Amino acid sequence: MEIALSKICGDNDIITSISPRDEEVRKEYSQRTVQNDRIPLGKLGKIEIIHSIYKRKLPRFENHMPCRAIKKLISEKTWNNYYKFTIERNPFDKIVSLYFWRGGDKKFENIYEFLTKGGFSRFEGYDLYSINGIVAVDRVYKYENIDTICNDISEKLKLKEPISLPKYKAKSHTRIISDYKEILDEKSIELIKVIFAREIELFNYSF
Repeated sequence: MEIALSKICGDNDIITSISPRDEEVRKEYSQRTVQNDRIPLGKLGKIEIIHSIYKRKLPRFENHMPCRAIKKLISEKTWNNYYKFTIERNPFDKIVSLYFWRGGDKKFENIYEFLTKGGFSRFEGYDLYSINGIVAVDRVYKYENIDTICNDISEKLKLKEPISLPKYKAKSHTRIISDYKEILDEKSIELIKVIFAREIELFNYSF
């Protein structure tokens, strides 16, 4: 979706970086790559500025950035007027995908170990598109309905030509098992139900 949206962006739009492999596909598909992603220092607090100087790394907009962070960095007019959406995925399927993306069987004994011994750290789901526990985007699409999402977004944005996904699946080279039911054990299933309780209830997901 990031690659597809890049195709309708203009010179002044913010496009965040993606993986080198995906970046090559995006450049060929949309003739654009990462652009305007540097965050103006005037938008940052003193602590953030000091932190960036210490790390010798300029702060930038990033993909998968929490909407609470984005809202602080853009104007109120832009936040209120832009169509804000995200795509959520069945948590059980998402965990299996993440497991293989972060090393899978080569790095972990099994998914339960992945969930309980550090492999699952630094991951955000519901918190990415909510602020103070409340959904802050205009629409949360379900990944399982990916075929209809492009048309709906195109209508919302009143595009002359509908956007379309490139015939390429990011991260598809890392996932060995496609059906999450084949790999998840009971302990992992119960743990996922706890971790993703909000998503499961909100979108009526089930194993």
